[in-house]
Order: sequence, then C-alpha cells, then structure tokens
Amino acid sequence: MDHELEETLGSSAATIHVLYAGFWIRFWAYVIDMIVVGSLHRILVYPILRWLDISIAETSMLSTVVISATVVMYAYFIIMTKLLGQTLGKMVFGLKVIDENKETLSWDTVIFRELIGKFISKTAFFLGFITIGFSSKKKGWHDYFGDTLVIQERKGVQMPIRALEQQIT
Repeated sequence: MDHELEETLGSSAATIHVLYAGFWIRFWAYVIDMIVVGSLHRILVYPILRWLDISIAETSMLSTVVISATVVMYAYFIIMTKLLGQTLGKMVFGLKVIDENKETLSWDTVIFRELIGKFISKTAFFLGFITIGFSSKKKGWHDYFGDTLVIQERKGVQMPIRALEQQIT
C-alpha cells in the first residue's frame, strides 16, 4: 500500500487521522492531470494558434506550441492548488495539498511549490518525485521547498483543517 503511513494527531476534544499520499497514488493523479492539461491546451490554445496561422506541428523546445503548453500546465497546477488545494487528478483520488506550517496555502507557497519546486524535481532526473516513496511523510522535493503535505482525505469524513493545523508540528 503506497499510503500506509498513518499518523494520529490528538487533542483532548478529538483525534484526527492523517493519511499521507504515497508515490503511486500521486503518480496516477498526475497522469490524470496531464490528460486534463493536454485537453485544455488543445481546446483553448490550438484554435488561437491556428487563427494566428502559427504552426502546431513544430515541437522544438522553444516553439510556440511547447511554450504555450508549459504555460497552460503551470497555470493549471498553480490555480487549482491555490484555489481548491487540489487538482482534478487529486480530486479523483481524494488527495489534498495542505500547508505544513498551520497556514492556508498562500500564492507564494503554491507558486514556489508548483513552479520552482517541481521544475527542480523534474530537472534532477525526477529524483524529487522518487523521494516521495522514501520519506516518512511522503514528501517530494517540491513539498519540502513549499513546506506542504499531500494527504488523503477519507471519503465521508471531514478533516477540520484548523484542528489539523494546530496539531501538525
């Protein structure tokens, strides 16, 4: 089981069980997100590029298609994570990004995590993502950079974020 680490964070009023999201469940959420990003790019950007008579066949690293796909991808991850705490892929699997420092996710945290942290994680031969499978709290480099955790919400169980934030240290 890739998300078997469960931590009990207790207070006198209630006990909250935190289930960290492991490598494989996050990987499959990412696959779904990439399908969404590719679809958004083709639905929103391709018609504009065709209207402007810009070739969509060119796929060099600095081509308009690749740059626009990158912009769509990072915008999707940043906006969804900031506004909802999860992307569509994470929603499918019941995952949520939370701040480890007892705060709501700020734009700075999300941008640093999603843009800079994930770029470094990918550039270093994906080692930043592989660490998810080996860290006690299932954190990748981007989670360490952004001081975030990815947790699995239990279906039908509300996890009061304020109580959770007070207990995480």
